[in-house]
Amino acid sequence: VWSELIGVVALVACGGGEAASSGAKAVPPNGQELFERHCKLCHGDDGRLGLNQASDLSISALSAPEMVAVIKFGRNGMTPFRHVLTPAEIDAVVAHVRTLQKSE
Repeated sequence: VWSELIGVVALVACGGGEAASSGAKAVPPNGQELFERHCKLCHGDDGRLGLNQASDLSISALSAPEMVAVIKFGRNGMTPFRHVLTPAEIDAVVAHVRTLQKSE
């Protein structure tokens, strides 16, 4: 009995099992949904709300890597999200924010 239990624990710890080998593709994160959940309160739907001194995202001059850094580490009172969002989710939020920027 113990040897069977140890085998199951080892299989799970090593990532084995049916779920890991099912071949299912991960669904990419939805940047708009993540923005609405985590950012909308201060930035608003269109990125221009400015609550709690939040930056106007529609006129942001930050590059994508700079936006990633701000989301990860916060800035000027903004909550850091590095322990809340995965790197892929942060990239998805950045992609959504870039759609809010005014084109001139």
